[in-house]
Amino acid sequence: MPKQAVLLLAHGTPETVEQIPEYLRNVVSGRPLPQQVIEEIQHRYSLIGRSPLTEITLEQARLVAMELAETEPAGVGQPTPVYVGMRNWSPYIADVVRQMRADGVEEAAVVCMAPQNSRTSVGLYRRAVQAEAGVLRIDFTAAWAQHPLLAEAFAERLRPAFTKLSAEVGAPVRVLFTAHSVPCRTIQTPAANQSEAQPRLWPGEGPNTSPDPYAAEAKRTAALVAERVPEISQWSFAFQSQGASGGPWIGPTVEASLDALAAEGVRTLLLQPIGFLCDHVEILYDVDILFRGSAAKLGIRLERPESLNASATLAKAVADLARQGLRRLRDSPPC
Repeated sequence: MPKQAVLLLAHGTPETVEQIPEYLRNVVSGRPLPQQVIEEIQHRYSLIGRSPLTEITLEQARLVAMELAETEPAGVGQPTPVYVGMRNWSPYIADVVRQMRADGVEEAAVVCMAPQNSRTSVGLYRRAVQAEAGVLRIDFTAAWAQHPLLAEAFAERLRPAFTKLSAEVGAPVRVLFTAHSVPCRTIQTPAANQSEAQPRLWPGEGPNTSPDPYAAEAKRTAALVAERVPEISQWSFAFQSQGASGGPWIGPTVEASLDALAAEGVRTLLLQPIGFLCDHVEILYDVDILFRGSAAKLGIRLERPESLNASATLAKAVADLARQGLRRLRDSPPC
């Protein structure tokens, strides 16, 4: 039987403020960035100390490996190893895939730790894996925004925060779900913008003229989470962390949503990001510092639930995806 493994993919983050310029060059594929943008990102990192994304993702991988080990039949050999590769920082995806091959791995279930992926971002992760895969057979999970255990993991964090805050103010609080924004051009239909879409086709795929699913998937995850906390009477959705690149980004923005909620008379708000699986700069700075400060100026108390981080339910969700991928590889042997 071929040796199998699991590979989890994440965005990556630098360890120090001094590494920010190199990190940003990776993010934008070497395109020049204005110095003021680099300095602003450095400032944000300095305010939170550092981003824990890498270490939390490694811990998530450990929990996934434990989940897989619990369901593997006794006496079948070594537990399925779980690797972690980052697109924009170490451990880089290319280095990790080469290590997997050196370790004798022949088949790998690959899962992006970003459940609501647009075709563009999925393509970047896929190409990074495929560039080094060689004879390593890959099953790639492109999106899992509607996985029931993902929604339950978020609901487990949301319920106690909602109950506590609602009790404090004496009424059910409003909830605002968020996911990372993306440039409008990245989710246009390929038919509308062939020059952008064509290079992003995955080998073996034909032209895809359907709309990019990212925005709809993000809102669907939010709806599934809200369904699991029926005490919530009112909730809305916004896209956060719009970038500094040229052109419009999808909205509504959190800032515009705060203005609208303040105009409605909302004075207490619970914001839950459902596009991020752990703490990092978009949570620790954008939500905890920037949005909380903006809300306070509008007379709104803004709180958020704990991030998923080492959630056991999240680990079960990812392990389920990994098992499905490994099963598909076993059921479709190479020609």
